[in-house]
Amino acid sequence: MDAQHIRNGMPAAGLGHDGWHKPWSDNGGDCLEAKKLPGGRVALRQSADPASPALILEPNEIRAFIQGAKAGLADGLLT
Repeated sequence: MDAQHIRNGMPAAGLGHDGWHKPWSDNGGDCLEAKKLPGGRVALRQSADPASPALILEPNEIRAFIQGAKAGLADGLLT
C-alpha cells in the first residue's frame, strides 16, 4: 500500500483485505469498519460493501471525532 496514493473516496478494496476491524456494529450486518493506516490516518468503510469509497481521516480528525463522541457531542445524530 503506497501511502501517497491513499486518498479520501478511493475504493476501500484498494486498501487491502487485512487490518479492517468492526469497532461499531448493530449486529444486523450494517457495520462500520475501521483500518489504521500509515502516519496515524484511519480509513472507514461500510462492511456490507467493502469495495465502497473509503473515508480517510487524518489523525487529528479521528481524534476529534472520538473525543467529541465520548463527550456526547454526536448524540444529536441519533435523534
